[in-house]
Amino acid sequence: MGSRFNIRVYGLWIREGRVLVNEEDIRGKLITKFPGGGLELGEGIADCLQREWMEELGLPITVGDLLYINDFYQKSAYDDSQIISVYYLVSADPHIAWRNLNPNERTYWMPLAGIDPAVFTLPIDRVVALRLRAGAE
Repeated sequence: MGSRFNIRVYGLWIREGRVLVNEEDIRGKLITKFPGGGLELGEGIADCLQREWMEELGLPITVGDLLYINDFYQKSAYDDSQIISVYYLVSADPHIAWRNLNPNERTYWMPLAGIDPAVFTLPIDRVVALRLRAGAE
């Protein structure tokens, strides 16, 4: 088992039958995931999600309903920590232009109909993608 917990928080912005997805180069490997990141000590979960979206996309978001928390053990691919991932529905003003603030990232809309969980790198994201696909069918 891991030596510590690593809490990750992700936002799902679903709009017009699509969900926003992020590709990021992490340690030389291209990762396809939902936008979000790691909770910092002393930070609330919603605050973390809002900060991550501002850091990644320069986009202020409204945090909505809790969608999913993984209920199985997942070891980090990068260290000895245990991953706990929290997923919220989020929304944003569609008239505000978002942009990738990190040159190692690319963000795009993925259609929910026929969403392929295998596209996602992170195992917990695959579970969420399966849930999204089931909801879109």
